Amino acid sequence: MEFRYGLNDRTPIWESVLMGLQWCAILVPWIIILGKIAGAFHFESTNEQTVYFQKLFFVAAIFVMIEILAGHRLPLIFGPSTVILIGIISSQGFTTDTIYTAVMIGGALLTACAVTGFFGALQKLFTPRVVSVVLLLIAFCLMPTVLRLITETRSDVSVNANLLFALMLAVTMMTLHRLLTGIGRSLLIVSTMFAGTVIHFLIFPGSFDHGAFQGAVPLSLFFTNLTTSFSFDAGLILSFIVCYIALSINDLGSIQSMNAIVSPPDMARRVDRGILVTGIANIASGFLGVIGQVNYSLSLGVVLSSGCLSRWTLIPAALILLLFAFSPLAIALMGTVPPLVIGAVLFYVLSTQVAAGLMVLFGSAKKLELRDGLVVGMPLLLSIVVAFLPGNIVSSFPHLIRPVAGNSFVMGVLAVLFFEHVIFRVERRGHGD
Repeated sequence: MEFRYGLNDRTPIWESVLMGLQWCAILVPWIIILGKIAGAFHFESTNEQTVYFQKLFFVAAIFVMIEILAGHRLPLIFGPSTVILIGIISSQGFTTDTIYTAVMIGGALLTACAVTGFFGALQKLFTPRVVSVVLLLIAFCLMPTVLRLITETRSDVSVNANLLFALMLAVTMMTLHRLLTGIGRSLLIVSTMFAGTVIHFLIFPGSFDHGAFQGAVPLSLFFTNLTTSFSFDAGLILSFIVCYIALSINDLGSIQSMNAIVSPPDMARRVDRGILVTGIANIASGFLGVIGQVNYSLSLGVVLSSGCLSRWTLIPAALILLLFAFSPLAIALMGTVPPLVIGAVLFYVLSTQVAAGLMVLFGSAKKLELRDGLVVGMPLLLSIVVAFLPGNIVSSFPHLIRPVAGNSFVMGVLAVLFFEHVIFRVERRGHGD
């Protein structure tokens, strides 16, 4: 494919700004979705949730620039990770210090793997069947969260009305995905969030929170809720290590996806530097007390739809994100998106995640057999069971294993690794697959 601008080409200022806005249109909805879920998980105060958003924008802005200038130096957007969100919302009962200490340790281990080259050994564990399950698990394990979002309601709005609105919004997104192409499809999430929010407030005006714009959040609050007091829990750390192994595969896949269309020199070094920066970003995220970060595979779609390969177009995007980070009014506006709309959009996004998992699975073998279904099916069913376990049952688990046994994503990953590399190992060698 021919591009209007190459990897290192400088684009005109006006075009750089337009492309920067398009990059932001891809990333900002993810920050809103994941930040709203995690912020509400940790804090009840609107101010504290606003500060959580600010920190997410700040980390994303800084490390987008670092990746472009000193990391992989490829046109890849960088932001909060869904896998780490799953780890966070599965850590019910632990303090924020304990959770984000585990995030910092996960980031430090990822950094160490990038420096020592140990990451190459981990890659061998992630066969196509394992990668397929990891992608599917992200969707399956977030469904309880989606359910809570679309059933969360005020006294003047019925749950049935919420469910109907969410279903119609999700189906509308699927229809638009079928009809739109190129940039229109790339902007589908952000445009649907905006339109869905407006329509929701027109139908249910009582659900608008007028207090969201009252008073500015002091800049000094940005430096609160930092992880300055380390709190270690062996079980929780192990749980996050599994999450970070999955994150590293996601990060590698995103960076390598660009290799198919760019084929830049020193790709191996770019991968090492990119994952190194991701590790450092996760250490910083843990210190600031926010979701860990990862390179987004969605970036490839933006490049192909725009025909612009220049990495420099992400600099304006980073500056816009930095502006958002220190604009409490902009953050407050984003915070008004109703949980119902977030849930409906997330439902659509997770549907695409399932599609990606199935594409990996069906593309990995000429013919699927029963053992493929078993390796994939059992971990998925196990994760669903764990995801919907009542809280009192999870709390009855021994303290050391509770963060692992109570985390549906971690249990699914461990299960698929066990089935793939232990139970079906001999059979796989015998059949040459």
